[in-house]
Amino acid sequence: MPSDAGQDALGGGFPLATEAREALEVARREGRGLTETERAIAAAEAATPEEALERTHATEVAEDPGINRPMLINLGPQHPSTHGVLRLITELDGEVVRDIHPVIGYLHTGIEKQCENKTYWQGITLVTRMDYLAPYFNIHAYCMAAERLLGLEIPERARYLRVIMSELNRLASHLVWLGTSGLELGAISVFFYTYRERDQALDLGEMISGERMNSRYFQVGGCAKDVPPGFETALRRFIGRMPERIDEYERLLTQNQIWIDRLKGVGILPASELVGLGVTGPALRAAGVDYDLRKAAPYSGYQHFDFQVPTGTVGDAYDRYTMRVREMRESCRIIEQALDGLPEGPYIADDRKVVLPPREELATSMEALIHHFKLVTEGFRVPAGEAYAAVESPRGELGCYMVSDGGPKPYRCHVRDPSFVNLQALRPMARGTYLADLIVIIGSLDNVMGGVDR
Repeated sequence: MPSDAGQDALGGGFPLATEAREALEVARREGRGLTETERAIAAAEAATPEEALERTHATEVAEDPGINRPMLINLGPQHPSTHGVLRLITELDGEVVRDIHPVIGYLHTGIEKQCENKTYWQGITLVTRMDYLAPYFNIHAYCMAAERLLGLEIPERARYLRVIMSELNRLASHLVWLGTSGLELGAISVFFYTYRERDQALDLGEMISGERMNSRYFQVGGCAKDVPPGFETALRRFIGRMPERIDEYERLLTQNQIWIDRLKGVGILPASELVGLGVTGPALRAAGVDYDLRKAAPYSGYQHFDFQVPTGTVGDAYDRYTMRVREMRESCRIIEQALDGLPEGPYIADDRKVVLPPREELATSMEALIHHFKLVTEGFRVPAGEAYAAVESPRGELGCYMVSDGGPKPYRCHVRDPSFVNLQALRPMARGTYLADLIVIIGSLDNVMGGVDR
């Protein structure tokens, strides 16, 4: 490394941390001043207040010695209070948050770019790892976008199976959120309660797909396989117990005065501002906006099911808690209806140019073996065009915008991840709150950094 690689004349020759140096270099290259976040980063990486002033081009102003300057501290990146690798440069006046600057990218995977170098068939194993708490929703949107480009209709049974596994995944995701939110605020017992049920939900996922997490059960054209023996019985037993389990969580928290004091009135934003920021999911519905893609733009047969979309009134952290608890009850209702009405028939489309042939045919049919070999090694070609498909994930609208140039790999695959969009609401929610409330707000938004940094 050159001897001056860690130096910057602008900062008076001070050694600069990588992020601070990059912020200065980008601003110079673009011929502009530092943005608020870049200024905060450069100041946060400084060793002394004097160094911070020089680095950020601050002008020395005569001040009353009795005036307190804000304290700049870093929160994160760490588990669990910043929900993964999220860094918050926080300006504090005592315990009051004057401003925060979220810094993302610590979990960057480049999944969207990698999809351009993989076939449509291979891309499923990549996108399932974006929001790792909602893998079924990632691949659901991805497969729907590919199916729209192909003009491929999937069997009705496959639609119902997708609904069943998506709602089971919603339960598992909300259970993780509820358990870890309790853990962050000192309600340790609820963490053990919720993980008891989450473990059972993951067992059911393993039973049908072979994987507890990051499954590729959804395929372009339908599902990887049919319901295995004993799965329906085990799932009915699980959703039959869940309402009682949710009652237990509510007995622990809903009327708990400490829980109420920590969540009520915290992190409020008007519905109009949330809509302007693009916030979706429970964070938006908690403010009274009745918007859920399962109702607003039904997909995979959701129009056939009777369920309610819970909404709140205040839009604070407590409302966001009640939204997710009520959504868990509705997910149980949807699963039960889907099991009751599960149609007979195939679980995947019969298009050998797109769908892998049944495994039992490989030993007896040369044509099936050739199709299998070509699909796995070369993939399938998708007509040129573009498509967007969105699903209602546990965090809001998760959409996949896919562009095809007629080849076997996506020309472009971009994902609208709700964690990324909803993170914009953190800053306006946090200003003027206490530092302890900031942890509550972060948790109530339920951002998953795998989706933010995809």
